[in-house]
Amino acid sequence: MAADAFLVVWRRLDELPGRHEDARAWIFGITRNILLNTHRGEQRRFALGVRLADAAALTYLDQDADPIVNRVDLGRAWRILSEVHQEALGLVVFEDLTAPQAAAVLGISPVAFRLRLSRARRALRLLLEHLPQPCRAPASSLERTTTP
Repeated sequence: MAADAFLVVWRRLDELPGRHEDARAWIFGITRNILLNTHRGEQRRFALGVRLADAAALTYLDQDADPIVNRVDLGRAWRILSEVHQEALGLVVFEDLTAPQAAAVLGISPVAFRLRLSRARRALRLLLEHLPQPCRAPASSLERTTTP
């Protein structure tokens, strides 16, 4: 956090107030804003994880499988997914932002965001395809057989 604050101060050095007391308060204000932004980002990532747990299973999941199992698989894949990928998917899926809007939020170009989103979707798809599946007994073995 201190490094981030000094970086902002360095970049905005021409705005530094002349009086020592004012400069000190100005630097504290910058540091406070960085702390608040970091806290908001952490809350947003946590909220996205919670909302994912509540979201319906995605359409490309196994349609024959139990929806509860699909949600568990999606939740596990989400937790394994990198924060960068979670953020890209979350901005588009949960926040319903367009690529240019999401790019502006992240401070990157729309092209860079589309690439990041494509990689995030691919990573999630690969995780969903390669997670160890829970052991499920075939339906025929669950039927009760009786002899007359």
